[in-house]
Amino acid sequence: MTRDIYRLMLPVVSLAVLLAATFWLQPRAMSYFGLNLLFNLAVPIALATIAQMMIIMVNDIDLSLGAFVSLVACVAATFLTDAPLTGMLILLALVLAYAALGAVIHALDLPAIVVTLGMSFVWGGLALTILPSPGGTSPDWLRMLMTLKPPSVPMAVAASILIAVVTHLLIVRSGIGTVLRGVGGNARSVQRAGWSVLRLKALAYGLAGLFGVLAGMALVGLTTSADANIALRYTLLSIAGVILGGGEFTGGRVSPAGAVIGALTLTLAASFLNFLRLSPDWQIGAQGAVLILVLAARLLFTRRSARA
Repeated sequence: MTRDIYRLMLPVVSLAVLLAATFWLQPRAMSYFGLNLLFNLAVPIALATIAQMMIIMVNDIDLSLGAFVSLVACVAATFLTDAPLTGMLILLALVLAYAALGAVIHALDLPAIVVTLGMSFVWGGLALTILPSPGGTSPDWLRMLMTLKPPSVPMAVAASILIAVVTHLLIVRSGIGTVLRGVGGNARSVQRAGWSVLRLKALAYGLAGLFGVLAGMALVGLTTSADANIALRYTLLSIAGVILGGGEFTGGRVSPAGAVIGALTLTLAASFLNFLRLSPDWQIGAQGAVLILVLAARLLFTRRSARA
């Protein structure tokens, strides 16, 4: 088997094993309603993971994503409800701001990890300005969209499959996606081929901003309200989801389908630990241990495939 096959197989196997263990602990979860509860928050996490993947794809990392998604949630729970047009314009401005951020990072050759860490305080401050205390309400159309009940597959699973297919077509099958991955693989070669790396970096960040906006909106549609800290943990979850799904920090090696599966695995891990009645104080550490085990297994399989 090739390295790419191993990269995709491991997240699938990890999700299947965790799902089987969950069903063994709680057989009632093996139903439409049970799966819907298990993966209730999978959609916003999957969208945030795809957003982070866009940044990692060009060899950067975004430490402001959780604060950005929280800001979007605050906008969606206030402006998008009371003044829809103003809310949509603000969300569009946020996507453009993300694209501009990517352009500035490349043009000035700034370390993305430092710049995005600083931007996390900017996004957090704006979120607090808009919504100083938890509150707001989800637009009716958004709440209805996120609580749809398809006939055979729960909404969270169906939406996750759709996200994986769309992003696979965009990043893996399309020409522009290949060029974007080329920026992470060898930016100089891409530039020698006549492409503007500045514009490509701006595009990658703009796509990250778009998926970040969708993540914030999906989160509000599920929770029906927001606060300035509602998605802060999405920063680390999104990074873990990309890596768990077979992505790498350098070389433009990412897997959209794997990233979505990684997000589903992390979502399921939280439910699995609840079924184990593990104290919330220990759950974050346990999730980290699961991630380390999966990554160790991936490293082992990768080395074996390289020797073969």
